[in-house]
Amino acid sequence: MTPPSFCAGRGLCAALILLLCLLGGTATSPMQFTKLGSSPLVVSRVCLGTMTWGQQNTEAEAKEQLDVAFKEFGVNFLDTAEMYPVPTKAETQGRTDLIIGKWLKESGISRDKVVLATKVAGPGISWLPGRNGENSRVRKRDIIVSVEASLKRLGTEYIDLLQIHWPDRYVPIFGANAYNRSLEREATPFEEQLEALNELIKQGKVRQIGLSNESPYGIMKFSAAAQQLGIQPFVSLQNSYSLINRAEFDSGLSEVCSPRNENIGLLPYSPLAGGILTGKYASEQDTSSCRLTLFPGYMARYKQSLAVEAVKKYCALAKEVGLTPTELALGWCYKQSDTVASTIIGATSVAQLRENLEAFDESKWARIDNARIDDIHRQCKDPSKT
Repeated sequence: MTPPSFCAGRGLCAALILLLCLLGGTATSPMQFTKLGSSPLVVSRVCLGTMTWGQQNTEAEAKEQLDVAFKEFGVNFLDTAEMYPVPTKAETQGRTDLIIGKWLKESGISRDKVVLATKVAGPGISWLPGRNGENSRVRKRDIIVSVEASLKRLGTEYIDLLQIHWPDRYVPIFGANAYNRSLEREATPFEEQLEALNELIKQGKVRQIGLSNESPYGIMKFSAAAQQLGIQPFVSLQNSYSLINRAEFDSGLSEVCSPRNENIGLLPYSPLAGGILTGKYASEQDTSSCRLTLFPGYMARYKQSLAVEAVKKYCALAKEVGLTPTELALGWCYKQSDTVASTIIGATSVAQLRENLEAFDESKWARIDNARIDDIHRQCKDPSKT
């Protein structure tokens, strides 16, 4: 089947924004929409992340978050992954998708009004469906079985945006800060991955394709191979991007993703750096159930880095201009409309979610001086990688 098109044109988007306002959106500024890279997909400039659902959040809490984001604030974009929730475990894998599938049936929102993104896992997980106990890879057969299982869990006939969660080849990601040639390994050819994705597109099971945790080298290799094979290009890049992790994108990936070049939309994940930029780890509040505490090694890496000093400076700047640290960090990301297509936010409570969504407010962004942000960045260059 061919899935329905979604909001193709500025006039229709403007009408949708007006409708959302009339329906009672609570944000000071109405939600904005943009085309995702070179694709026809039109997405809200805030995307709802889901990786805590089924682990830190119950089904009821997840559905409440979905209702708040979609029905109150006008979000239309949702991101999940086959390995969710995190930390990924055999006994919980897939719960996030099952919750989303139930909500899609029960919400009363037409499927063609939801831009649904998911991700096929890179190497290293042995309990994913269809892998027969082997470690996950990004081979053709892995991509096919991943999508079939995701469609079943989600209860839908198509995925709007399918992303490769992390590369099949060795790449320094998830905190690594240098390329180590001794870790290079044999990897699935770019062409094989593209052939699988193209097959799914032709079947109507996938509309658009994207990358995640990818490097300039990887994007350009994929782009060249897609052009040579006559396959539609990748339209998005989901990489970590925040006030304390921006140098990697700004210095190299930004040129690659430019509309003049590959025209790939950036979907920043962890815009609050796992909660660091809320300032809570620098305060007296209890963080025993928070992400840096739950993930082994994260707190140690944070405490040993320049991020501690950077966060203090950003918190002080936020206070000076009358914003919360969260509003400053997210507002800065939301404001980068030339670079950022849609910012992926996540929360473990509705109160956190509302603060994140209410930060999408141009009157608040006006208080953010990029020159002062850049000055702190120069003093604490790439602190999360230190």
